[in-house]
Amino acid sequence: MSDDSNKIPRHIAIIMDGNGRWASKRLLPRAVGHERGTKTVQRVIDLCIEHKVEWLTLYAFSTENWGRSEKEVKALMSLLKKYLRDRLSEMMEKNARMHAIGELHMLPEECRDIINETIEATKHNSAINVVLALSYGSRQEIAHAARQLAMQVAAGELKPEDIDETMLSQQLYTAGMPDPDLLIRTSGEMRLSNYLLWQISYAEMHVTPTLWPDFGREDFVAAINDYASRKRRFGKR
Repeated sequence: MSDDSNKIPRHIAIIMDGNGRWASKRLLPRAVGHERGTKTVQRVIDLCIEHKVEWLTLYAFSTENWGRSEKEVKALMSLLKKYLRDRLSEMMEKNARMHAIGELHMLPEECRDIINETIEATKHNSAINVVLALSYGSRQEIAHAARQLAMQVAAGELKPEDIDETMLSQQLYTAGMPDPDLLIRTSGEMRLSNYLLWQISYAEMHVTPTLWPDFGREDFVAAINDYASRKRRFGKR
């Protein structure tokens, strides 16, 4: 390990993959895998607080996930509501602040209501920022940002030649958030799945074969150590 072994990422983004496979291996319904996955979410939040990670962004539901069966989508929405209701007191106790990014208008009204209630209730918490990416797709996010800038150009408020990376970043759902330093993907899949494509341009990637419900302390520490062992150059020598 390098001399940077004690370096902790400020922002970790996670693609939580493998709930369905975890359930299938045990001959259980997929919904059971998703439910077990919520327990891992809380475990990882605790680990991030312990290691003083400031931001944690979780890929909870993608825009592509709307293409799953109606039964599974309903189960996921119900699980989201239950998780937020059941964990609010714990989030307050642990001083965790919640955010949400994505095409939130596509979520059922009950889900939007409890998301907004949780965001409001935790807005003064400061130990960690937990960001749920819900109905989220990075290509859709970038297209939305481009439309916002195009509207400003059409209105005469902005010149095309003045548009730069900073300006586009300010139109993303993640405006005001630091870019992820470390991207973790569970279940061994080697793809980004339309997740934070702009924001992870210089993030370090760590892929583990561990399925999300089984992701524990050893897996988390391995990811942190892997990050700490790397020399980040950001395209420079």
